[in-house]
Amino acid sequence: MENVLNHIKSKFVTGLFVVIPLGITIFILKFLFNFADGILGTYLDSLFSAIAHEEFHFPGLGMLTGVIVIYLSGILATNVLGTQFLRWWDAFLSKIPLVKSIYTSSKQLTQVLKEGKTSYRRAVFVEWPRKGVRAIGFVTAEVVRDGERLVVVYVPTMPNPTSGFALFFHEDEVLESGMTVEDAVKFVVSGGVVVHGETPPDE
Repeated sequence: MENVLNHIKSKFVTGLFVVIPLGITIFILKFLFNFADGILGTYLDSLFSAIAHEEFHFPGLGMLTGVIVIYLSGILATNVLGTQFLRWWDAFLSKIPLVKSIYTSSKQLTQVLKEGKTSYRRAVFVEWPRKGVRAIGFVTAEVVRDGERLVVVYVPTMPNPTSGFALFFHEDEVLESGMTVEDAVKFVVSGGVVVHGETPPDE
C-alpha cells in the first residue's frame, strides 16, 4: 500500500510540473488573444452591426485585422514613400511632450530586442542605490567635467527599462557585467528572471 501511495504521489508531482507550465502558457496566450482581439474587435463588431442592422460578432476578427495592419505597416516601412512618411510621423510625435518620452523609449526598446543595437554602449554593474549593492546599468556616454573623466550610466527600473536614472560615475566605479546589451535588457524586462552568466555550483 505504501508503495502504491508513493507511486501515486511521485507521478502526481511529476504531472504537476507538466500541466502547470502548459496551463500557464494557455492562460497567457488566451489573455493575449482576447486583449489583441478586443482592441479592434469591439469597434469592428459595432461597425458591421450598424451595416447589417443586427447583432454581429466574429471571434478573432480584431486579431486578424491587427495582423493585417502590422503586415501593411511592414510594407509601408520598406518602401521609399513609406520611409519618408514614417520620418515625418516620428518628427511629429517627437514634438508632443508626454508622447515624445513614451514613444522614443518604446522605439529604442524594440530596436534593442530586434537587433541588439542601441545608443547603450555596454552593460555594466554600478554600486547603487547604496554601497555594496550592484545594479545593472547601461553606459550611454563619456564626458569630462572639471578635468575628471566621468561615465554616464543609465540605470533602468524593473520591469520597465524605459524609465530610470542617468548617473555619473568615475571609470573605476563601473564594473563589467559580462552581459551584452541585449541580454541585459532581457534581464531588466523579465524582472531578473532571465539571467545570463555562470550558474553557481550546488552546495
